[in-house]
Amino acid sequence: MNLSIVIPLLNEEASLEELFSRIDKVCRSNSLSYEVWFVDDGSTDLSWSIIENLRVQNPQIHAIKFSKNYGKSQALHAAFERTSGDVIITMDADLQDFPEEIPELYSMVVNENYDIVSGWKKKRFDNVMTKNVPSKLFNAAARKVSGVYLHDFNCGLKAYKKQVVKTIDVYGDMHRYIPVLAANAGFRRITEKEVQHQARPYGTSKFGTERFIRGFLDLVTLWFVSRFGGRPMHFFGAVGTLMFIVGFLSAVWLGISKLIDVARGMYGHLITDNPWFYIALTMMIMGTLLFIAGFLGEMIIRTNREHKNYNIDEVI
Repeated sequence: MNLSIVIPLLNEEASLEELFSRIDKVCRSNSLSYEVWFVDDGSTDLSWSIIENLRVQNPQIHAIKFSKNYGKSQALHAAFERTSGDVIITMDADLQDFPEEIPELYSMVVNENYDIVSGWKKKRFDNVMTKNVPSKLFNAAARKVSGVYLHDFNCGLKAYKKQVVKTIDVYGDMHRYIPVLAANAGFRRITEKEVQHQARPYGTSKFGTERFIRGFLDLVTLWFVSRFGGRPMHFFGAVGTLMFIVGFLSAVWLGISKLIDVARGMYGHLITDNPWFYIALTMMIMGTLLFIAGFLGEMIIRTNREHKNYNIDEVI
């Protein structure tokens, strides 16, 4: 199987038939064997019925139906587990991505040996203030923090080697950071390709400006996890130990100061009158709690078992 094309969707009944028709035409004209995995992420329109009807005449179509809306990352995770193509291409179902880009994306992975080829919507047809400007700021921050230099992390049109999607774990809202997850897993041959973009011909966008806020929070999470996710004790234990030592030394200093005062016959001042007593006590307590948090984190990692945070109603 040359290609597995993964398409998450939510209420896209108007675009599905046209989208599949264009995918089929492109793959056949380029002699590419392929399968399409639609993932219905809790649609409330006729999207699933349309997919079932398309499946009757097109056995290369497969589909997963979620019991409710779980999000794009979960949709990708469910499909990645089931794909069998040598190259996996992800794209959105709203026809803003062009299926005609597929052959070149496939060629760059197969012939140029890239692990990931990410689409770059250099010329966008979205609202400038609610989409374009926030997207530029978000991508600049993502490049700076992650060290992966892509212009458009949010572009849904991407191509992956099979080994990449079978190795990484896409969770939460981390779908936009798949190149970063892959780089952290050792897949370093990552590039981008300028792709065409058009205004949405049907329906309305399922994402608002709040996705950029969530994206920045996820970026902080990814930064922390990529550095300390495997050994949380390295972070929490180190910080906790440092705070405990500073607090303990401060308490020792207060005790010595009190003994010196007693030796000099000065009995009027209590240690508890000194604000440093409370600072030292707080630091010792916080240091102990952070150390325990690091220890518990280590235990959780060692006993963790993989689990899915989504429910599947049907697979065809």
